[in-house]
Formats: sequence, C-alpha cells, structure tokens
Amino acid sequence: MSTKAKVAIIEDDIAIVQMYRIKFESEGYNVETAGDGITGLELIESFSPDIILLDLMMPNMDGLAMLQRLRGTTEGKKARVVVLTNMGDTETATKVYKMAADDYIVKAEMTPKQVAERVRLLLAKKPEELAGA
Repeated sequence: MSTKAKVAIIEDDIAIVQMYRIKFESEGYNVETAGDGITGLELIESFSPDIILLDLMMPNMDGLAMLQRLRGTTEGKKARVVVLTNMGDTETATKVYKMAADDYIVKAEMTPKQVAERVRLLLAKKPEELAGA
C-alpha cells in the first residue's frame, strides 16, 4: 500500500488495546482506539479506518449494537470489520457474520502476530471477495 493502512481498535480492555496498538504500529499501521461503541462510532466517522477490530463486550454500546449501526454508515460500509472477542460460541459467530463482519477471531485462540496476519490478508482482498459484499 502506498499509504499506511488505518486500523481502529474498539475495545474496553486497556491491556488488550495496548498490546494490539504496539503490534500494529510496529508493522507500519496507523492506529486509533476507542473504549466503547459510542466513542467507536465517532472515531470511525472521523478516522475513516481501513479495518476495524471490534470487541463485543463493552460498556455504553456493545459490539453487536455498534456493528449494526456501523454497517448503516458510509464509513462503516467501506471498512473491513474483524470481530475480536472471547465469545467463542457458534451462535455469536453466526450472528456476527449475518451482520456483515468480515472475520471473527476468538482472542484467546490467537496471538497478536496471528491476528495481524489475518488483518494483512483481509486488507489484501478485493472488496468483491469479502463476506459483506
């Protein structure tokens, strides 16, 4: 990419935010973060990220509600969305994919390096190759 890809991390756990911020910045990404869904929506509107890492369990507005609102916005339709959660049940995964998420990752099952690799692969895909297309 000619410009650095922009990653928005919407997550309320500060330790997780810092871990992923360090990983993505070390790989050359431009990173911004928000700690809840309401702030996350505002961030996405102003930051226009290429990809969003979205937690589901957050205060004020959870990730499912945010994803639903997000896909109704111009910036939210353009961005790739990776749900990054510890909710590893099939029912949640199915619901997230039906809401046009591009990927679903259970935090406990992947290292930041593996998550960064999934993000890199997802950003390399053409829009028509995405689940939400």
